[in-house]
Amino acid sequence: MQRRTGCIRLRHLGELPRIPAFVVCVGVLRDLTFEASKTLFQNRMMQDMKSYRRQAFLSAVALAVCLAAPSAVAAQEDTSFFDPFDRIDSDRWFISSGWANGDHQSCLWHRDRVAIEDGKLLLSLTADAKEDHDLSCSEIQTRARFGYGTYEARMKVPYARGMNANLFTFIGAPQERPHNEIDFEFIAPQEPTLQTNFHIPTNSKNEDLLPMPDDGAFRNFAFIWEPDRIRWYIDGELIRDQRGGVLPDDPKKIYLSLWSTETLVEWMGRFDPASAPQTLEVDWLGYTELGTDCAFEQSVLCRDGVDVAQ
Repeated sequence: MQRRTGCIRLRHLGELPRIPAFVVCVGVLRDLTFEASKTLFQNRMMQDMKSYRRQAFLSAVALAVCLAAPSAVAAQEDTSFFDPFDRIDSDRWFISSGWANGDHQSCLWHRDRVAIEDGKLLLSLTADAKEDHDLSCSEIQTRARFGYGTYEARMKVPYARGMNANLFTFIGAPQERPHNEIDFEFIAPQEPTLQTNFHIPTNSKNEDLLPMPDDGAFRNFAFIWEPDRIRWYIDGELIRDQRGGVLPDDPKKIYLSLWSTETLVEWMGRFDPASAPQTLEVDWLGYTELGTDCAFEQSVLCRDGVDVAQ
């Protein structure tokens, strides 16, 4: 290094690639000797060396943490779940309360109509007046949205004219999304009937009707939703297979509800308040993400003799 007036550029040759080149100005330090300038340079180098070592140490620690932790892809959790309804998990479920879904609904959602008893979820419709409605009814919905997979529940379903008991998935206007829905709806306009249906923004007329026994028995209801197919099952028996066409494609929330009407009479009949109270009993509910096999033993995916891969 030569003593010069002006600036001396000292370029690091690359042994510590994270330390940048820098400039030490000597000419402006006219009262310093060459040795003083040299000392200044050496001090600066020592400071940069310490900074580099500290950065290297922190980088090593961060690298070790990253190597020890699973990658973002590997850490993505399976969203499958099984709920035995020994309690209402408030992290999973939201209880609708204090409103109705429209003038077609003759009862008011109310949290008093939702209960857990003997390990079962009870959703009831009663003649107990709430606010401006003479009838109160029940609905729970998941806080999260779920995609392709198997949705199922073991339920004892009540039937009455003008009443709708159901298990369905839905996303739509309340969430500022296009209408997507897949249904099990239990109605009795003339006789106990299961209506399966699916809704897309351009078409909601995809229903299929199946007569049902009104015997007070628990049954397992399931549907498997895939990108190009929806299948509905009762106790492991395939009752409907919808292949191809335009199908729901948006992740949806899961709903269970029991409600009544005085206006949708052509579809459901008119509800007679004298037929209240009514209760939908749910033993358990589960969801298995598409690509996951037999997540819980009650699942249709685990049943002997049921080939869901066909």
